[in-house]
Amino acid sequence: MSSKLYPDAQSALSGLTADNITVMSGGFGLCGIPENLIVGLRDSGAKNLTVIGNNVGCDEHGMWLVLANNQIRKVLASYVGENKILESRYMSGDIEIEFNPQGTLAERIRAGGAGIPAFFTRTGYGTAVAEGKETRQFNGEWYVMETGLTADLSLVKAWKGDTAGNLVYRKTARNFNPMIATAGKVTVAEVEELVPAGTLDPDQIHTPGIFVQRMIVGKSYTKHIERLTTRAREKN
Repeated sequence: MSSKLYPDAQSALSGLTADNITVMSGGFGLCGIPENLIVGLRDSGAKNLTVIGNNVGCDEHGMWLVLANNQIRKVLASYVGENKILESRYMSGDIEIEFNPQGTLAERIRAGGAGIPAFFTRTGYGTAVAEGKETRQFNGEWYVMETGLTADLSLVKAWKGDTAGNLVYRKTARNFNPMIATAGKVTVAEVEELVPAGTLDPDQIHTPGIFVQRMIVGKSYTKHIERLTTRAREKN
C-alpha cells in the first residue's frame, strides 16, 4: 500500500484542486480548521469554488483567505458572521450563499457521507429555509426534505493520526470534521501529531483510515480568538 503521508499541503493537494469543484472544510469558527490545507487551497489558485462548511472563516483567518483571493463563487454554511468580505460580496451579488440551520447542515453532510440522498426534518418548516423544497406530513407534523451533501474534496483537521489514516479529534475541535471526512470523494487530513499504525486505541478512533486518502503533519498553529469578551478584573 502506498503511503498516505505527504510532506506539505501543496503536494497533498496536487492533482486534486481545479476550477469549479466543491470543497468541504472542517471546523467551527476557527476551532478545528485545517489551517495549512486552507492555505494550500488558496495557493492552488483554483477558481469558482463551491465551499461547504459551518462558516467561511473570519477576517484574516481560515477560509477567509480563499474568499479574499476571489476563489469562491458559492457558499453553503450555517453561520456567516465575522466576515466583512463575505457580507459585502453577498450583498453585491458577487457570491451566492445557501443558508442552512446548523443541525440541518451537519445532517446533510452526514447523510451524504452515508450514501443517503435525502431526509425529512421539522427544522425550517414554514420559514424561508423551506421555500422551493418538498414538504410532507408525518404523524400530524410537517417536515421539509433536505438533500445529502458530498464534495469533490474534503479537508479536515485532527489532533492525532496514524500512518494508516486513522484520526482522533480533540474535544470541541471534533465538530464538523468527522462528517466531512466521510463526504468527500477524496479526503485530505492534517494532523498535529503523527503516530505509527497500531498506536491509537481502536475504541478512540473517530475517523477510520478508509475515509482518508492523503495526510500531512500541520505546522505553525496559532490559537486565534475570534472575539475577546472578557471583562476587567474587579479590584479587591
